[in-house]
Amino acid sequence: MWAPYLTLSLTLLASCIYAQSTFSPARPPAIPLAVKSPYVSAWQQAGSDAEMGGPGNGGYLAGQWPTFWLGQIVGWTGMIRVDGASYTWMGAPYPGPALVNQTFFEYTSTRSTFMMSAGAVDMNITFLSPLTPTDLKRQSLPFSYVNVAVSSADGNPHDVELYTDITAEWASGDRLAVAQWEYGVTPAASTRRSRHRRQNNSSTSSGVAYHKFYRQTQLLFSEVAEQSEYGNWYWATDNVDSLTHQSGSDVQVRSAFRNTGALANTDDNNFRAINDSYPTFGFAVGLGKVGSASVSTLFTLGHAQEQAVQFDGANGIVSLPTLWTSYYATELDALSFFHNDYATAAGLATTFDNKVASDSAAAGGQNYVTMTSLAARQAFGATQLAGTPDTPYLFLKEISSDGNAQTVDVIFPSHPIFLYTNPTLLKILLDPLFINQESGQYPNQYSMHDLGSHYPNATGHPAGDDEQQPLEECGNMLIMTLAYAQRASDTAYLSQHYKILNQWTQYLIEEALIPANQISTDDFAGALANQTNLALKGIIGIEAMAVIANLTGNTADATNYTTIAHDYITKWQSLGIAQDANPPHTTLAYGMNDTHNNLYNLYGDKELNLGLVPQYVYDIQSAFYPTIIEQYGVPLDTRHDFAKPDEQMLAAATCSASTAGLYIGAISKWINETPTNRAMTDLYNAMGGE
Repeated sequence: MWAPYLTLSLTLLASCIYAQSTFSPARPPAIPLAVKSPYVSAWQQAGSDAEMGGPGNGGYLAGQWPTFWLGQIVGWTGMIRVDGASYTWMGAPYPGPALVNQTFFEYTSTRSTFMMSAGAVDMNITFLSPLTPTDLKRQSLPFSYVNVAVSSADGNPHDVELYTDITAEWASGDRLAVAQWEYGVTPAASTRRSRHRRQNNSSTSSGVAYHKFYRQTQLLFSEVAEQSEYGNWYWATDNVDSLTHQSGSDVQVRSAFRNTGALANTDDNNFRAINDSYPTFGFAVGLGKVGSASVSTLFTLGHAQEQAVQFDGANGIVSLPTLWTSYYATELDALSFFHNDYATAAGLATTFDNKVASDSAAAGGQNYVTMTSLAARQAFGATQLAGTPDTPYLFLKEISSDGNAQTVDVIFPSHPIFLYTNPTLLKILLDPLFINQESGQYPNQYSMHDLGSHYPNATGHPAGDDEQQPLEECGNMLIMTLAYAQRASDTAYLSQHYKILNQWTQYLIEEALIPANQISTDDFAGALANQTNLALKGIIGIEAMAVIANLTGNTADATNYTTIAHDYITKWQSLGIAQDANPPHTTLAYGMNDTHNNLYNLYGDKELNLGLVPQYVYDIQSAFYPTIIEQYGVPLDTRHDFAKPDEQMLAAATCSASTAGLYIGAISKWINETPTNRAMTDLYNAMGGE
């Protein structure tokens, strides 16, 4: 059933001739639309790759279907009628009206904004996925906004009707699964309105109209094609007088709007498979005569799961509720709050956007803003808050790889954004890992790699059979725990976990200086003995433990560990630096002087202000990287042409301003030019950018 649907979509795409849109600060490989959780994750593919649902259309909202992060279509359509003429502003409906003319696109940390012209009106379509790192009540809601503002382009009034829909494709990764749905309206509630004219101008709304849909047979804690198989989806808007709604087949519902500018206010009760005439849930709003003053209509999309994850904690496997259930009695209460909170949410988002942009520009210039603003939603979009306000947890899914839960070496490259926005977020990411291992649920003496083979099942590895990255993960846990404690001034956290931190340190003392044949976080590159970069992480971990020991009053341990770490770092320099090379640099592995690497693990020494690694090492690496940088960055090492933007930025943070600028410039150029068509990847070819 997919083949004809895709054929029609691609036929439409091939026939489109897009007017030239500008993109600011860049044209990303995939544009974030609704990105709020591992399951609320919709993107507009831009890159030209044909894989994973591509090729993208270059960054245009109309003429192409949005996709889930894995690449499958999630139906989402927008149309508009202006003086009786219909246009498509989102998606690729078939048969569909003419496409709008997209003129501008911009992204910030929380928003993706498209400017378009549709006949005699201009449109501003803003996708807002709020990030409120210090407000866990708001951050816990896996909901996202779409605000559509319309104004006259010529100053004259024009008759305008607006339409949007989504399909049951959001409800399951199994397109043969049966979906069920219903329509309703929440009770009226007081609400703050934006400065734009809306369809309901009173201070009290008539409630929120919503389509609710879900997989009929719920599969708790299950996924198909990475999509969730449980929970309820909501597509909602203000219940204004000019609103009409309809559920039915995609062709039926969309044709009704194209033909009349309104919907039938009817519900299709033929619950059926997702790919059987594609159940579609539409809204149409009559905007009336639209003049120069902007008229805006707000829509909300969200996914409500009352149970977030299974967690193997101190007392065995338990089901943890999503955190929002502590704040709202029902799903409709959560939906109503979120929808009516738009003015506040938009203001908070602007403050967050401005802070990220300002701080990034000060740290690394405009190219750095290009990177950080694109990364913010993506980083938070891999997480979900769970538990209760007294005991919250932040769970993370390893997206686009194994799907593991709470992967330590995935938390590590993302931990700087959590420290930057709210250090407590890093603590509640680490807490489940500590709880599981300290309660005896993990048999190995080194740190676990992850908390479960596939999210949302954080059910541990009681047999110790997780992916083995012992040196990597011990170093990561020690560095991140100290980083949190330093930023939050929380030495009690170090005392609480001192026993297991000390256990992991003993492993590093035995194994760090001369690493055995093993994989690192770059597991795709394969196992290798005596890895220079991996050894450095372990040695820095030992010194981190020395600081932890001092902060917790364990001074004898501190003296012992710092002596060991300094002895190891002296030996490491002899083992891992090609001193006779021109210029000198660290090697991939000891004795392999014709190799080199991206020494990103040096970051831990600088982040923690340890002063363990001599400045000489920083200087030679900073001088060396410009000699090996390629089109889109510095390759990971001499085994492949792979480049990893996360690890490049860790390395950049240890370099001179000029060398850091080369890294930042290459990665921001990649963002704008890469042919890849999914969310910003952490692995690409340094030449070609694929």
